[in-house]
Amino acid sequence: MDNPFKKILHNEELPEVLKDKVLNDVAMIKLSIDMADLFVVKYPNTIADLINAPESSEKKQSEEENNEAKEDKN
Repeated sequence: MDNPFKKILHNEELPEVLKDKVLNDVAMIKLSIDMADLFVVKYPNTIADLINAPESSEKKQSEEENNEAKEDKN
């Protein structure tokens, strides 16, 4: 089995069509990763934040009230 990379001449430039194809493939892979990140990570986190938002705001408010009560005692 021959190594195709050994056949490439060092001073030879690649055709523009091949460069464009490689760059388009890289862009498509990056887009796919971004879309997967959006729907697999960010979307569920957003939904979880929306569901837990009232609970966390109530908890935050009760913590603030407890802190104020402690300060009033001092």
